[in-house]
Amino acid sequence: MALSFPRAVWFCAALGFCALLTVPSCFPGLGGDARVTLAVFTLATVAWTALPVDDTYVALGAGLALTASGVISSETLFATLGDETVWLLICAFVLAAAITRTGLAGRAAAFLVDGARTVRQLAHLTTAALVVTSFAVPATSGRAALALPVFLALAKVLADRTRLVVMLALLFPTVVLLSAVATLIGAGAHLITVGVLWEQTGERLGFVEWLLLGLPLAVVSSHLAAEAVLLTATERTDRRGPVVITPEQLQEHSPTPVTGPLSTAEARCALLLATVVALWCSEPLHRVPPAMVALIGAVVAATPALGTVRLKDGLRTVPWPLLLFMATTMAMGVALADSGAARWLVAWLPADLPPWAFLTAVVLVSTAAHLVLQSRSARSSVLVPLVVAASAAAGVNPVAAALASTAAAGFCHTLPASAKPVALFADLPDGVPTYTPRDLLRLSAVLAPLTAAVVLLFALTVWPLLGVPVLLETQP
Repeated sequence: MALSFPRAVWFCAALGFCALLTVPSCFPGLGGDARVTLAVFTLATVAWTALPVDDTYVALGAGLALTASGVISSETLFATLGDETVWLLICAFVLAAAITRTGLAGRAAAFLVDGARTVRQLAHLTTAALVVTSFAVPATSGRAALALPVFLALAKVLADRTRLVVMLALLFPTVVLLSAVATLIGAGAHLITVGVLWEQTGERLGFVEWLLLGLPLAVVSSHLAAEAVLLTATERTDRRGPVVITPEQLQEHSPTPVTGPLSTAEARCALLLATVVALWCSEPLHRVPPAMVALIGAVVAATPALGTVRLKDGLRTVPWPLLLFMATTMAMGVALADSGAARWLVAWLPADLPPWAFLTAVVLVSTAAHLVLQSRSARSSVLVPLVVAASAAAGVNPVAAALASTAAAGFCHTLPASAKPVALFADLPDGVPTYTPRDLLRLSAVLAPLTAAVVLLFALTVWPLLGVPVLLETQP
């Protein structure tokens, strides 16, 4: 397994650091469990960054090493798989499979784009539709796969306007990634963040709390991103021409019906989805946990008489490697906190750093982290435990810091390999125009500072109005 020179240097530096950890005099005051945890954490981060090894395999190896060394118990490792957020994601994927089977996404897209009369209207209506999908389909890769047939149908209708097709090819993955912050099930990284906050601070962010904080940010950042895509991917002459896309035109290139009355299966699935989302959003009223609501919805969706998907088919769509990755990285977060390793790492930070400067640093590092760690979940696994530990030392609310880091990590558009949705839309069927690496770099030059500024603005001004203050509240 050959490594490039920079990666080889990075790997050797990590091995050297781990070797120093075995010498007590090098790091006085650092306990044995903390040394083992830091060594495992360092090697896992390097493996995620520099080695062509599956992320889940690395996480499982790290979890086993921490358990075998006695840093965490086997009960702690296995209990993470039973966390209610894991069950929420499993059931949400079964619901998403039922929705995909019916073709409701195509109907919704046809309904929205039918109202577009200009290029800008088409971009923003498409953006609004993609934001809504964060309620129905968990994980960004699942939403990108669901949106791909819709994009291909639009590309066929707009085949004579190549630049508009390229613009849409950029818009779809961009909005899918940035709008994921709208809901708790939008990305696996969100569940890791929630788990770390619960283990380290005792704060539990539920579906409604995340929705209240994340949805406004998702809407604002997604529509600003739409403007950035329009600015960088089209010329003024491209945006001047009118746009006329009818449901009948989309139907010619769509494998599922997008016009006409809803079928019985479509009507049942739409009603089920609306009921589940309504129950998720009204949790403070009925007190039924979101995971239980999702489980009920998944059972109904797979019921032979009422459902639209067989249970075993729905379970096949669940990304089990992602769930194992999430569970083991949650256990790594527990080890970092309980062993004192996280406190030791952040003890090197300046103690007098102003809260706004601390949050700025968190947002900037999280925005750039995709250049090193391509997995969004891996980024949160590495950054969030450290951010939560450092926030207490800086006098910053750990919830605000963790949310800012997770939201900023949603930017991963610089390279085709930076995120699965970007890679998916960069490799389209023959004959369908798409973006080039140069197009991505041009967009990233505008979008990276824009999204970082928006996240920082929300963390400092909007979230405090919604109940998440910047400063850490001290007990009297």
